[in-house]
Amino acid sequence: MDLAHLARQTMGDRELEREVLALFVHQSLSVRDQIVDADARQRVLLAHGLKGSARGIGAFAVAECAGAIEKQPDDPRALRKLGTLIEEVRDFIAGISR
Repeated sequence: MDLAHLARQTMGDRELEREVLALFVHQSLSVRDQIVDADARQRVLLAHGLKGSARGIGAFAVAECAGAIEKQPDDPRALRKLGTLIEEVRDFIAGISR
């Protein structure tokens, strides 16, 4: 997670950072819960949306993995990895939000 990138995106507004991070956590958990059971087309759409959001907050590993799923929506390793990365980012955000 690139906190300097996030600060640039939010112009250093800590309240805005908290709001953006909360929205990302909500979106990423929703994607995590939907993507495995989605068909290939839906996976591509879910991954694409998540990729943009992840880039926006500096969660580049999530964005990279989502991009891989866009290209190969039936790759079970990428789907598992995405779930793990989402959990890691959620835990990181929870840790810095205290």
